[in-house]
Amino acid sequence: MADEKVEMGEVETSLMTSESKPAPARMPNRFERLLQPCVGELVGTMFFVFIGCVSVIENVETTGRLQPALVHGLAVAVLVACMAEISGSHFNPTFTLAIYLCGGMEMNMVAPYLASQLVGGVLGAAMAKVMTCKEKYAKAHGAAFDLLQSDSQVGRAVFAEVAMTCLITIVLLLGAVNAKTRSPMVPFLVGCTVILNILAGGDISGTCMNSARAFGPAIVNNYWTFHWVYWVGPIGGGLIAAVLVRLLLGDRKIRLILK
Repeated sequence: MADEKVEMGEVETSLMTSESKPAPARMPNRFERLLQPCVGELVGTMFFVFIGCVSVIENVETTGRLQPALVHGLAVAVLVACMAEISGSHFNPTFTLAIYLCGGMEMNMVAPYLASQLVGGVLGAAMAKVMTCKEKYAKAHGAAFDLLQSDSQVGRAVFAEVAMTCLITIVLLLGAVNAKTRSPMVPFLVGCTVILNILAGGDISGTCMNSARAFGPAIVNNYWTFHWVYWVGPIGGGLIAAVLVRLLLGDRKIRLILK
């Protein structure tokens, strides 16, 4: 009897153990690894640029920079929170380059992400053109960055784009990539940083911080005046942020030094 009880106990224990074991994690298939993230980047960038452009074109003058600042910041927060598990919610070429440099993504996905973001930016700007009235669209140059009109403004604008993009990229890298400081509040943090930067620097450069946001309206409205500023500034700021996080602030500096 004692032997039978022992055997029954062993059977029950083995059954309980097998039931409590978690199911093995399913490996993502090719679509989930390669295509779905790019679709997420295209769709997310498209709606971000669409909402951002409409907020500029339809902006009530009495609100000043407040309306575009809130719209861009809230759109970023919502889209980042929704798409984070699909593509990582970059929606910005500068973010993609900085995340890659800090070890947050594979090199083979960088070019597809950049292409998806630029195509999404063009689609979003086209959607804004369809939605808004012709008079307001023409007056706002399709929400292209038209603030810079003379060479004397360029130096301050480039510096503003570098500094503000550096700030938001540091927030992103420390909040989403760096293991020691990673936070579930990163959508809120990035969105708030967008709002703060637009309120602070909107009258200097327009506060782009995202080359896809500048590229879409420039293509759709064929407006290229000082367009290069919105590539050089954001990319320069993002690279500085990546170096700061990788070498000084983050927990991945040793890996770079050893390579």
